[in-house]
Amino acid sequence: MNSHKNIIVEGKHGKPVLLDVYWQMTAERKPVVIFAHGFKGFKDWGTWETIGKQIVEAGFIFIKFNFSHNGTTPENPSDFGDLEAFGHNNYSIELADLGCVLDWVETQNRIANTEINIDNISLIGHSRGGGVAIIKAYEDERIKRLITWASVGTLDWMFKPKMVEAWQLQGVHIIVNGRTKQDMPLYFQLFEDFKANEKRLSTETALRNFTKPHLILQGTNDPAIPVASAELHQVWNKNAKLVLINDADHVFGGNHPFTESLLPLHSQQLVAETIDFLMAS
Repeated sequence: MNSHKNIIVEGKHGKPVLLDVYWQMTAERKPVVIFAHGFKGFKDWGTWETIGKQIVEAGFIFIKFNFSHNGTTPENPSDFGDLEAFGHNNYSIELADLGCVLDWVETQNRIANTEINIDNISLIGHSRGGGVAIIKAYEDERIKRLITWASVGTLDWMFKPKMVEAWQLQGVHIIVNGRTKQDMPLYFQLFEDFKANEKRLSTETALRNFTKPHLILQGTNDPAIPVASAELHQVWNKNAKLVLINDADHVFGGNHPFTESLLPLHSQQLVAETIDFLMAS
């Protein structure tokens, strides 16, 4: 197993995208799998690297990255040391970041002795990253298939009327990171960006018109995302495959930091379903 970590890719909104790539040293052209983390997430969280390595062992190149405004920094990619950036993040920025990752892949004819098949790119999105992945997979022809893990149903999932009213008055909404105990700001520009681009950011519109292979993976014991969201995605995209993982939580049994050599059972099921789909579609 080979890897290049913390590659700096120039972003389009003043901050870089930090990227990791994993591959096996062979001369075969390999398809690419790109992973997009979720809200309050980052590329080095918990089980993501272990999962990525198993995808590589199945014959793929695996790429994970930090959204440019996720609150981490290139110097400390696993800590939320730039909360101002977190507060100024929005969906337009994240979609642009994904575009930068795809642009970077297109420039890489080879990684060491391994050829990249740039005509065979799959996108995985977790949680809020799943919603962003849906939009990007729909609008970008370079992405050939989509996998969503515990995805939000819609990208306005947190915009409740009373919350938005207070948010507009105060200019900032504070959320507490349960793991780090940090108060993390969200500036009202996030809502303004959504409203300005509401048509583009509709997961319903994207999925109702989606023509690429799509796998929906969802835990039945997810405290953050209800099963109904996954079921709604399948209603909108009737050709999607929905797999419910019994009793799995939002991170499929994972935790941070993850120091075990063996993935939790629900993550093993997640990986198996993901690889089967990638190989078959």
